[in-house]
Amino acid sequence: MNIKLRGISVLWVLIFCLSCNAYAKKPVPEAMQFDVAQTVVKLPLAEGVSADDAIVALKSKAIELNMKFVAHQPLSKELKARGIKSGRLEIFQFCNPEDAYKMVRFNPVFAAYMPCRVALVEDNDGKTWLMMINLNMLINNTALPPNLKAIATRINKTLTQIMEAGASGEF
Repeated sequence: MNIKLRGISVLWVLIFCLSCNAYAKKPVPEAMQFDVAQTVVKLPLAEGVSADDAIVALKSKAIELNMKFVAHQPLSKELKARGIKSGRLEIFQFCNPEDAYKMVRFNPVFAAYMPCRVALVEDNDGKTWLMMINLNMLINNTALPPNLKAIATRINKTLTQIMEAGASGEF
């Protein structure tokens, strides 16, 4: 009888292992697909506005709107130094430290979105664009207290004004 019980126990263990193995091999659902272009706001430079004009205009507008210019990454220059031919590619970073502090105190995850970036990108057709993350997607899909929603909305408006100034070459 002891041998029968062991046989039954072994059988149950075997069935359990096989069912676990079958469960483990179930396909993992794919991540939801979306158009990455929806995650950014982009503006073309106006006719006659050079990339250099756009840069001067966006930096000047940032100063006017009390958005601190904190970093510049001239990636196309670095690519050229490495022997890689590319169109113009530069990233400009802006921040309002007090607003950043309030957002990060609420949720440290917001630090990953800082500082706010505006990219100047020359596409494959030679057209130059200014781009930034679509903050409306973040603002509209995140539960924020009213005071922080107001900050996020103001930052979004400020960055949009900076990009518009750069794209038009006016400040």
